[in-house]
Amino acid sequence: MKVIIKLILLTTLFYGCSEKQNIEGLWIVKNVKIGVEEMTPNARWTRFNNDFTQQTGNGWFQHSNGMWKFNENTKELSITNTNGLIDKNSPFKVSFENNMMIWERVEDGQNVIVTLEKTDKLPETYGDKLLGLWKLDKSIGEGIFFDKSIEKNDYLFLRWDKRFLINSTNGRINGVYNIHGHKPEIEFIPYGDKIKRSFWKVEYDKERISLKLLNSDSIVKMDFVRIFEFPN
Repeated sequence: MKVIIKLILLTTLFYGCSEKQNIEGLWIVKNVKIGVEEMTPNARWTRFNNDFTQQTGNGWFQHSNGMWKFNENTKELSITNTNGLIDKNSPFKVSFENNMMIWERVEDGQNVIVTLEKTDKLPETYGDKLLGLWKLDKSIGEGIFFDKSIEKNDYLFLRWDKRFLINSTNGRINGVYNIHGHKPEIEFIPYGDKIKRSFWKVEYDKERISLKLLNSDSIVKMDFVRIFEFPN
């Protein structure tokens, strides 16, 4: 009997250790389902370290860090952030399926299911793909920033600090921009009162992007190609 009890204890400890080791590493959030709705953030990731510290971010930007704890008996995962709000919900129930980790719990009366995939590389957000210098290649419609006639010095520069610079025959336009957290859209907020803020749908094609004006009765579109130095 003593031998059987020891074997059971060893098996339990081994399984718990295995579960902890499975959690360790970098995970990308592939799907978030709240009730019947899907609300998956763009390029959200969490890194679980061996020392029970964790970091979380979107794309190349880390926005929180803290600790994690896994209950080996109940298979429950608790995550705390040192720079965030207190999570008053119950811990996540954790299960594994192939290379996926699944979290489940109830929040505000709704079932929440988060599916994560293990990876070794940070994902890119829609905004990460936009960073850099872009030369205007084509303009359609009544332009907000550019005229229909394209000049060699027409460009858009999107900086890492969420500021933008547009150079065109209309002059230089500075401002800040925001990237939607769930879909490929960008908002330009120019400084001053001359040009109002505007929202654009983004389409990607390798080293080219297209921006199409939203909430417009007519088609306004700008096509850009990536360049690596400012035009003279």
